[in-house]
Amino acid sequence: MRALSVTPIHLPPEEITRRQARYDRLAPAGLSIELRDVGPGAPGSLDDEESIRVSEREVAAAVAAAVAEPGGDWDVVVPDCVLDPAVPDGPADQRVPVNGLLRLSSMTLAAKNVRFGAVVRNEAIGAELGRRLKAYGLDAYVAGIAVLELPFDAVAEGETWNAALGAAVDALAAQGAAAVINGCSAVDVEEGRFGAEVVDPTALALQVLVAGRAS
Repeated sequence: MRALSVTPIHLPPEEITRRQARYDRLAPAGLSIELRDVGPGAPGSLDDEESIRVSEREVAAAVAAAVAEPGGDWDVVVPDCVLDPAVPDGPADQRVPVNGLLRLSSMTLAAKNVRFGAVVRNEAIGAELGRRLKAYGLDAYVAGIAVLELPFDAVAEGETWNAALGAAVDALAAQGAAAVINGCSAVDVEEGRFGAEVVDPTALALQVLVAGRAS
C-alpha cells in the first residue's frame, strides 16, 4: 500500500527528513509513505485562521499535482497534519482517496465509545480542530480541547512538548476524557506518565489504514 503525505507548512529539508523517519518508524508492515513538502506558497507555521486557510489551499494544490504525475499511482493520500487540510468532511469521489489523521483517529475512538479530548499548540489550531470534529459529527465524544501555548519549535523538540502535556491531560481527564489526541502529527509523546491515554493520531491512523486495507 502506497501513501502520499504532504506537509501543511513549508519546511526545511532537515525537518522533512525527521518527519519522514518518523513515518518510516510508525508505518505498519505493508504500508510505505512518501512525505513531500507542500512548497514555498504555504505558510511557515499555523498561527492564525488566515495561515490555516492558505495551508489548506496549498495542500489541496500539491495533492492534485502529485496525483496527476505520471506514475502517481498512490493508494491513498494522508496530509501530514492533524487539522486534515484538503480532506473532505464527508464522502468524496476523488480517484485517489484523501483521508485524514484526525478523522481516522477520532472516528476510531468514537467507534469504541471512548470519550476523548485533544491538546493543541495554539488557539487557532484548537479552533480549527474543534470545527473539524464538529464537521465529522463527533461533538458528543469530545470532552474538551486544551491549548498548550507553545512556539512552533516545540514540534521538533519532544521534551518541550511533553513537559507541557501533564497539566493539560490531567485537566481533560477531569472533564471526562479517557483518551487525549495529541494535536500535532509530528511529535513523539512519552507513554505511561499522564492522567489519560495520550493518542498519537499519526500512529493510530496508519494502523487503521492498513487494517481497513486488509479487510
